[in-house]
Amino acid sequence: MTIRAHGLTKRYGDKTVVDDLTFEVLPGTVTGFLGPNGAGKSTTMRMLLGLDAPTRGRATIGDRAYAAHPAPLHEVGALLEARSVHPGRSAYHHLMALAHTHSIPRSRVEAVLRLAGIDEVARRRVKGFSLGMGQRLGIAAALLGDPATVILDEPVNGLDPEGVLWIRNLLKSLAAEGRTVLISSHLMSEMALTADHLIIIGRGKLLADTTVERFVRDSGSGAVKVATPEAGLLSELLAGPGIQITTDTPGVLDVRGTDAEHIGRTAAAHGIPLRELTPHTASLEQAFMDLTRDSVEYATTTTAPQPEGATA
Repeated sequence: MTIRAHGLTKRYGDKTVVDDLTFEVLPGTVTGFLGPNGAGKSTTMRMLLGLDAPTRGRATIGDRAYAAHPAPLHEVGALLEARSVHPGRSAYHHLMALAHTHSIPRSRVEAVLRLAGIDEVARRRVKGFSLGMGQRLGIAAALLGDPATVILDEPVNGLDPEGVLWIRNLLKSLAAEGRTVLISSHLMSEMALTADHLIIIGRGKLLADTTVERFVRDSGSGAVKVATPEAGLLSELLAGPGIQITTDTPGVLDVRGTDAEHIGRTAAAHGIPLRELTPHTASLEQAFMDLTRDSVEYATTTTAPQPEGATA
């Protein structure tokens, strides 16, 4: 089922948290939903699930609002807050309570407990669970109805390395089955390994809707390392709008704003020998930071504060 947001807007008083968002999340892919803190990701997810009413616009899952699905757990599995469980209830009884609302058999409850790796602690009260165990329970609840669509907010939060690998493989397998998978995360390295497509927002506005590969490739933050005895001449020949050339080592250039093919052709046309021509692709983290630099709510600095009364 396709997730669609059309002109989705949410205001609280005079503050616009989500601003005219339009996007689609398609079946068969893992779509990463990214943005700095305060970008409006959680609010958007809540509107997709009918927990918040949009000020304007519409959100649908499978061409209907979440609340219009007659058996929503069979259609949409969601995890927004793993700790939203009665602390005195066991994991087993929490899932059984959910199962009774949709006539889901006990065998399915036992199956998702095994899938999440918490079957051995299923009879323990949730208040004694670690953060990672609580996260696994939340994911088990999201998968309880064997839904066609899965929406997870920070699914790897609190998981150990084995758990991170488990959720990565799980999400990929769900997408491979033709399900629609939407996840948010602050871990760019993990998103680079898991997601196929990206929706990136900043200050409530859509910044990018593209594949991971294309986003990194087109970010403009990649560089080309060039080693040549004619570094000065090559710099002059390459100089132009949008081209940034720096050097920290004699005879070695760091060129941004163009590709290795153009650099090689320019050097060859003027008889400039090249000892090295190595493209460096930007990481997803660097590309994301470059795109959202002007959209962060709280900017940090690497300069340590001076003691009061101190002079520079």
